[in-house]
Amino acid sequence: MFAERLKSLREERAVSQKELAAALDVAQSAVGNWESGARQPNLDRLRRLASFFEVSVGYLLGAEERPAPQRYRVPVLGYVRAGLPLTAEEVVLDYEDISRELADTGDHFALRVQGDSMEPYLLDGDVVIVRQQEDVDSGDTAVVLIRGEDATVKKLVKHDNGVALVASNPKYEPLFFTAEEVDSLPVRVLGKVVELRRRM
Repeated sequence: MFAERLKSLREERAVSQKELAAALDVAQSAVGNWESGARQPNLDRLRRLASFFEVSVGYLLGAEERPAPQRYRVPVLGYVRAGLPLTAEEVVLDYEDISRELADTGDHFALRVQGDSMEPYLLDGDVVIVRQQEDVDSGDTAVVLIRGEDATVKKLVKHDNGVALVASNPKYEPLFFTAEEVDSLPVRVLGKVVELRRRM
């Protein structure tokens, strides 16, 4: 049971035997032996494995079932037009669950996309999970508030003399704002898109 659960957890996390061995400071062959059932780790390493995979030692040993992962709800505040900017309305349309791991990285909200400017990356009706932050790295997909009322989701590209909001759909021209316009309009980053929810 231990060997099966260890391998399943490792594959679920997309971690190689080599990476897991490095994280635990053991030889890769030790991880291989654990997964084959040839050997079993001592109690200290069992505890470290449990901590790494965020499960109990009892679960690893097959003595108990895995509890359902704790999730956190974030509000879908309104629509964001992925095309021409749409007036931002902080109206709660729905709620989305996010994982504890994601919730631990900061405050989040969700927004529903309208328009086709971010196709094929984002489609009309998609919901994006957004981590609230006032700045993003150049090339990140961000939710940006323009003139205090128009919210749009675009790839933000930084230049020496300003920023460009770039669509994925080539039929839309980039929106460029000088550094002065960023301050005067203003053009303000609301957050970074960290997850996509698509209803099939």
